[in-house]
Amino acid sequence: MNEINMEWYRSFYWTARTGSLSRAAEQLHITQPAISHTLKQLEQALGGPLFFRSAKGVSLTSEGEVLLQYVEQAFSLFESGEKRIAEMRNLESGEIKIGAGDTLCKHFLLPYLEQFHHQYPNIRIQVTNQTTPETLHLLREGKMDIGIVNMPAEDRKIDIKRSLPQQDCLVGGKTYTELVQKLQHQPLGLEQLQAYPLIMLEPGGSTRQFLDRYAAAHGVQLQPELELGSLDLLVQFAVSGFGLAFVTRNYVEQELARGELVEIPLAPAIPERYIGIAALRGVPLSSASKRFMALLPLTED
Repeated sequence: MNEINMEWYRSFYWTARTGSLSRAAEQLHITQPAISHTLKQLEQALGGPLFFRSAKGVSLTSEGEVLLQYVEQAFSLFESGEKRIAEMRNLESGEIKIGAGDTLCKHFLLPYLEQFHHQYPNIRIQVTNQTTPETLHLLREGKMDIGIVNMPAEDRKIDIKRSLPQQDCLVGGKTYTELVQKLQHQPLGLEQLQAYPLIMLEPGGSTRQFLDRYAAAHGVQLQPELELGSLDLLVQFAVSGFGLAFVTRNYVEQELARGELVEIPLAPAIPERYIGIAALRGVPLSSASKRFMALLPLTED
């Protein structure tokens, strides 16, 4: 296949459209001799004449007529592509792929998704529920645009910006109200947890890793009797009296206010951590992803 400069086809296209070398030159903002030279190069590359001179200017040969059909299709596709890009930049079309765990999706992400969808209803939103490590993996693979993760989380290929704070705590059902009263002046020590049935998230997620490291830093190994797959299940089992559960206080405020759960004071206290907004480092975000990121709250480091 001959390597032909795209500008040759532009000259051919506008000469065919206008029937005039001079008008084609005006359209392309170049000189008529430049148009003539370009057409000669194209004809030499294709092996034959594409135009012949007529009283009204220039007309296409039969070969030129055939070529024009394909060139018109190509230019139409170019115009369609340019229009689609403009629509994406104007947020009239496009797609965002977001990764987030069940808890973060329900308690953090959903209100921002609703706001964005209301403002830009033609943007397709795809949400994949994964743990923080799984979300970071999908980002590295280029299968996600944005990840909502639990911090601390680190990956040299991913930029993670700090969003809202969240505080983990230990809770139990109503049956533990008397215990809370006894602990008003002396919080429960981590080493004392072994005396109570403990409910935790399954291993593998960042929250479980964070809590295990917190306990290990104080010489304690947490040994749960029940390991469940979501915060909602932890809350339900704790409310039902199955034991003490580590949960995120931000997400159980209603249960605490209603007295369905009581918070067990712990010593040492669990450190505060943050929600993270993650994206692949060095890869430009689409217009839709940038606009959605702008909705998310960020906290100064």
